[in-house]
Amino acid sequence: MPLPRYYNAKDAPDTGASFVAIKARGRARTKEEMDIPTILAIESSCDDTSAAVLRGDRILSNVIASQKVHEQYGGVVPELASRAHQQNIVPVVDAAIRNAGIAKQQINAVAFTRGPGLLGSLMVGVSFAKSFAQALSIPIIEVNHLQAHVLSHFIKENDLSPVPQFPFICLLVSGGHTQILLLRSHFEFEVLGQTIDDAAGEAIDKAAKIMDLGYPGGPVIDRLAKEGNPDAFHFATPSIPGNDYSFSGIKTSFLYFLRDRLAEDPAFIETHKSDLCASIQQCIIGFLVKKLEKAVKETGVRQVAIAGGVSANSLLRSQVQLMGQRRRLQVFIPPFQFCTDNAAMVGIAGYFKYLRQDFADISLPPYAR
Repeated sequence: MPLPRYYNAKDAPDTGASFVAIKARGRARTKEEMDIPTILAIESSCDDTSAAVLRGDRILSNVIASQKVHEQYGGVVPELASRAHQQNIVPVVDAAIRNAGIAKQQINAVAFTRGPGLLGSLMVGVSFAKSFAQALSIPIIEVNHLQAHVLSHFIKENDLSPVPQFPFICLLVSGGHTQILLLRSHFEFEVLGQTIDDAAGEAIDKAAKIMDLGYPGGPVIDRLAKEGNPDAFHFATPSIPGNDYSFSGIKTSFLYFLRDRLAEDPAFIETHKSDLCASIQQCIIGFLVKKLEKAVKETGVRQVAIAGGVSANSLLRSQVQLMGQRRRLQVFIPPFQFCTDNAAMVGIAGYFKYLRQDFADISLPPYAR
């Protein structure tokens, strides 16, 4: 039985996914543009199935299917995630190609996230990318998920899209990773500091889970924090040498603080929810920016960027901008649609690899870590 055709994301079957599609306005291609590669990109590292089409560094389409099935469990269930990817991958890729206004025969290469991520989820995207590329006899390009987050700053939505110049420092911060990176080129990274245990996003999500705020907890804390006092409560911040981070102690301090307060007042969380969100967010974000500023001061680099899922946090965005104003730095904040997992960032990393003719072998497996 042939696979059904889906002309846009809203016609896809109901898999508990919410679709977000971004489409660039089409225009006639110049002769110079005819030589620019068109790349299909696929992202399936966790719980978002995404496909994008880029022509060079310009985004033509970016379609994301988010999985709602995990909300009832308070976190991503790997087996459910991989099953949802299997359901979503065909309609998502189909929508990305149609939204880009191209035929699949115009695609020059397929870029895909090889890792890190959930192995079952990655296998869906990797297998589809290989099959699609083989059917069209075009090369495949493997992309590191973390590198893609950083390179998302080079996606151009229009001629005025600003991009950082090398060298620049990037704070990569998400639910699974926290690193301060010095970039000397698209493929030359130096780790200046990183977490020695938990990631910043994980700490924020755990705080939300302790307060029973639902999943994903980061956006909820960010929203409630706007109504609270960030100086209402104070939590222990670890003293870590150099530019490294540690967030396990912050989580423990928050947990024990609530344990003691709830013993005195069972309604403490409910009556102080906004202040708790503002205070724990201030603690974590303040720690992030403090180390980032230290790295900037040590290196003398004048351009700073943030990337990863937590770069969507409003306090982090404002604090980094204030740091830039204070130190007279040029700061790059990614658009919200490029903060969380998306295929456009995979596509831009794939584009730079395409220019180097850095293609992958069909036998390459995904990697989880």
